[in-house]
Amino acid sequence: MEQDHAQTARTRAMIVLLLGLLGMGFSGIFVSLAGAPGAVAGFYRMAVAAVLLIAPFGRGIARDGRPARRETLIAILAGLFFAGDLFFWNTGILISGATNPTLMGNTAPIWVGLGAIFFFGERPGRLFWVGLAVAIGGAAVILGVDALNDVGLGTFFGILSGMFYGGYFLVVQRSRQRLNTLTSFWLSAVGSAIALALIARALGQPLTGYSLRAYLYLIGLGLFVQVGGQMAVAYALGYLPASLVSPTLLLQPVLTGLLAVPIPVSYTHLTLPTSDLV
Repeated sequence: MEQDHAQTARTRAMIVLLLGLLGMGFSGIFVSLAGAPGAVAGFYRMAVAAVLLIAPFGRGIARDGRPARRETLIAILAGLFFAGDLFFWNTGILISGATNPTLMGNTAPIWVGLGAIFFFGERPGRLFWVGLAVAIGGAAVILGVDALNDVGLGTFFGILSGMFYGGYFLVVQRSRQRLNTLTSFWLSAVGSAIALALIARALGQPLTGYSLRAYLYLIGLGLFVQVGGQMAVAYALGYLPASLVSPTLLLQPVLTGLLAVPIPVSYTHLTLPTSDLV
């Protein structure tokens, strides 16, 4: 009976993960359409999510009590990793377009696999590495092999994004072992929002003064991508290993490409002055 319940929970987690990927597929599109600097777009994505979920988070705390200090710090640490991921990925998109940063950002499963080996003693099987190679190769073909010849700062930022995203997965998997999805997710979102606001301030990237249309896309990042998509990932990580969840997310750039077909968006016309990016 217990084994059947665990299998049902894993199946449900996989379904939620796949649905969440649909929301995450809009991420690069919204970032590009908003045109805000990387730290600013990341801040609004996390801040909107934190504000939207503050009421259910408060009800959960009133019902279950405050989380332990250690688990709270782990969840916030996950948020700091995610802040690094968003900053480098968003900035990479604005520098060189969505293709290379998205592809390189989705090397996160490599860093998850290596991190699981060196930090947690896990041993991903041979099928994990074979499947990962096939998935990355397939994503490269779909996104355009020719783009790999255009290696620049945006590509490098995409690699850094993937490293931070991998760290986020590893830390969230640990925090989700003791915290429910909403508590872990909200604490991580608050940690990310604060970190990104500080980064934006340090780089002189204003948090206000954008057009109404830009704000709508930034709200879309928080609502559809973060609450709808990333929360689904946080839920899945409570029932599935990070070494399984992270390769599945390689479908995200494929979905982004398919969703962008009917949308008149160019990823290369939004390049900002260098002083606004780094």
